[in-house]
Amino acid sequence: MGITFVQKSDLSRPRPDARRALVLAGGAISGGSFKLGGLAALNRYLTNTKVTDFDIYMGISAGAFLAAPIAAGIEPEELVEAVVGEPGKISRFKLFDFYHPNWREFLQRPAYLVRDAVAFAPAMWLRLARAVPRTLPAMRKRALDFMADPSFETAEAVVVPYLTEVAKHRSTKRYGYLPSGLFDNSKIEAYIRHNLERNGLPNSFRQLKLLRGKSLYIGATNIDTAQGVVFGHDEDNSVTISEAVQASTAIPGFFRPARVGPPGREQDYVDAAVRKTANISTAVHHGAELVICYNPFRPIVNYRHRLASGDRSSLSDLGMPVIINQAFRTLLHSRLRLGIEKLRIDESFRGDVILVEPTETDARFFAMNPVAFWERGAAAEHGFQSVKQSLAKHDHTLAKILAAYGIGVDVNAIGDTLRVPEEARRERAAASDEDRRAGKPRLRLVAGGRR
Repeated sequence: MGITFVQKSDLSRPRPDARRALVLAGGAISGGSFKLGGLAALNRYLTNTKVTDFDIYMGISAGAFLAAPIAAGIEPEELVEAVVGEPGKISRFKLFDFYHPNWREFLQRPAYLVRDAVAFAPAMWLRLARAVPRTLPAMRKRALDFMADPSFETAEAVVVPYLTEVAKHRSTKRYGYLPSGLFDNSKIEAYIRHNLERNGLPNSFRQLKLLRGKSLYIGATNIDTAQGVVFGHDEDNSVTISEAVQASTAIPGFFRPARVGPPGREQDYVDAAVRKTANISTAVHHGAELVICYNPFRPIVNYRHRLASGDRSSLSDLGMPVIINQAFRTLLHSRLRLGIEKLRIDESFRGDVILVEPTETDARFFAMNPVAFWERGAAAEHGFQSVKQSLAKHDHTLAKILAAYGIGVDVNAIGDTLRVPEEARRERAAASDEDRRAGKPRLRLVAGGRR
């Protein structure tokens, strides 16, 4: 497969002014890179428009990391160079931008444990000492019962009352003594903020809407309420774009929850994928009639393409990591499919959805660790080739749907490789140098959104 269509509009009536949305699901580092390579292929495939020319952008998790700069006018090829090539407008995304240890909690939480342990022992013994006179008659009988018939039940009767007294004890403050995450994704916020600033781009949802005419929406999950939140110029705009990206990308357990918001009113957020896989409904709610959605995570169908080999014919034979990987992808993919089917039967939606995914037999991408930073180059190239093949396979249907929205396509323009040719890189660098000498921002923004 690779591409799924929900085609509900009347293609005989062109609507070049209809609102177009790009929706990017999560994927961590390898899934984000895979998606980035695919976006580069899609960008070349579109002839008279680019992925930076859509009206609405919706980003979830790693998709938020990509949607923010793309909505601001940074083309996918520039992001590819920042991740796996020679940085240009966007600085290099480094190892410790992703793997930044959660130093603060690794130092604080053990200190809380020591403090509470020191305070706990004296108070506990004092409480037990006070409880002994009150419980002594009953405890004497239980002790005699145990000596007469030593068993688990009689031993439990002796011990449980004292354990209950211990459990009633509370130290002055109670903390979880384990860190809330292995890593801290505040470096991701700093990376997005820095690159928006260095290119003269707004770090505000409202300013982005005013300057480029683009609606950017980023999803996250409030860890305290378990509710999803959408950040945007006409949604929750209490945080900056870079803070919203930090909130959306805080993978539970891997990253500590992102605490962002106005001073004194901060909230803790985790990965948006906890609640939503892509959130196509937000784009439709805000008027999108053409939605192109890219989801990099889908489960593998092992009976068609044996991931295992030899006497290991089942995914379960490959161990717990593979089982968790398949289960995680199944969860995300099934939720997305449910959303797609809801749109298919929704009479109020008369637009078109193009869902781009890996094929169900893509064993190579399935085997890539989602948080393996070193896989980003291979994942990006593989994503490019995967989407290139899917676009070529469905070119006839895509051309017909996109033409109704005034978008031309050319599958031959995609090229053979993801990497930007050296001559094109030099031309872009020369243009950037010329802009700097002229004292212009690296991206020129005007009201209405054209560069």
